[in-house]
Amino acid sequence: MAAKTKSFEDRLRELETLVLRLEEGGRPLAAALKDYESGVRLARDLDRELDAAEKKMLELKNGKPEPMEDAP
Repeated sequence: MAAKTKSFEDRLRELETLVLRLEEGGRPLAAALKDYESGVRLARDLDRELDAAEKKMLELKNGKPEPMEDAP
């Protein structure tokens, strides 16, 4: 399943799993690096989604609502 079709919460759980695996250690370097790269991509994607949600909340709070878009 592509990352964009998963919910925010599912992607956050995936990131948490990657972090736990990295913290445990004991994995081959190539596998750890692959997990790290996946984690960085997920973290950036989640951060962008949170920024968009925060921006939308501020617009609504300040009385500048814009049409709702479907979540990525």
